[in-house]
Amino acid sequence: MIGRINDEFNFNAQALQLRSQRQEVLTANLANAETPNYKARDFDFSTALKEATGGGKAIGSAMTVSLARTQTGHIAGSSTAGLPVAMLYRTPTQDAIDGNTVDPDLERGQFAENALRYDASLRMLSGQIRTMQTVMQNN
Repeated sequence: MIGRINDEFNFNAQALQLRSQRQEVLTANLANAETPNYKARDFDFSTALKEATGGGKAIGSAMTVSLARTQTGHIAGSSTAGLPVAMLYRTPTQDAIDGNTVDPDLERGQFAENALRYDASLRMLSGQIRTMQTVMQNN
């Protein structure tokens, strides 16, 4: 019983972390919509969740986001998110002259959908916690 509850909590925690990582990737795509030669990236959430919860073999490595310094006044930096995901390049629907593959409409749609799913996952996890609190208070 406790093992099952723990598995459910872990599953939802992994889902939240992956949703958060995907939101960062989509945000980076939108932020670079006007950057020449920027290649839009994403990852398959279902595959990443399966791998994170032990349902598939791991591929990829921890996602690293590097910031390019285009001027001397820019601050250098990088960030590594928690779970390993296989990052993929998004296939452009139409080639841009400057080599950029970001489709702002597609990215905004994906961003909104991911935000809604993040909220749903958060509500599910919160509901599980409230249920556990109620059970513990009544016993």
